Amino acid sequence: MVSMFLNADPWRRRRWLVLAPHPDDETLGTGALIAQAWAAGTLAGIAYLTDGSGSHEADSITPLRLAARRKAEAGHALFRLTASRALNRFHLDWKDASPAAPGEPIFDRSASVLSALCRRCRVDAIAVTALGEPHCDHAAAARLAYAVQSRARRRLIVAEYVVWADAPARNKNQVLRTAKLPGGRRRHALRAHRSQLTGSHGTGFRLAKERLRMPAYDTLYVRRKP
Repeated sequence: MVSMFLNADPWRRRRWLVLAPHPDDETLGTGALIAQAWAAGTLAGIAYLTDGSGSHEADSITPLRLAARRKAEAGHALFRLTASRALNRFHLDWKDASPAAPGEPIFDRSASVLSALCRRCRVDAIAVTALGEPHCDHAAAARLAYAVQSRARRRLIVAEYVVWADAPARNKNQVLRTAKLPGGRRRHALRAHRSQLTGSHGTGFRLAKERLRMPAYDTLYVRRKP
């Protein structure tokens, strides 16, 4: 199946909101989309689902300090992708690795906040981690995006991207692809997330070195209606 390119009609006119489960997922999954939509003036902002405070042991760094560090790293990564500090960032501050379910107060409140944001900023499409991702926060982000889609009171497309999962079935999805980023730009942005790449913050998660070998483009999937 031939992919459609996001820099061609009708996609190049869409206004995007990127929903990332954790700081670093924005670069891993949508670094090219962020850079290119920002340059085109079609990026409404980046929303982060969790505070990222669960990636390291509490005896290495307190959750509060780690959350602040990861927010700062996200800001540095986005600057490396866009060369701007003006990009809107929204932090929903869910507890890391303890996702809320539809009907729970924080889920419904987050859906209302993002729905209002989509109306205010004229968002046409949300890029979010795929519903089939194995990490609980990644799947929760997708459920939240679809809840926003149902509440937004405007036509809103949800486009899934993968970080840890296999690509969704192409015969059930419209496949979208960005243009290529200049060589090394995404890797440079990802290196801003030092807490996830090095032992600088003590014992905890460490992104495998092979994850630095990322494609120069992003692929997104829009579910086809049955």
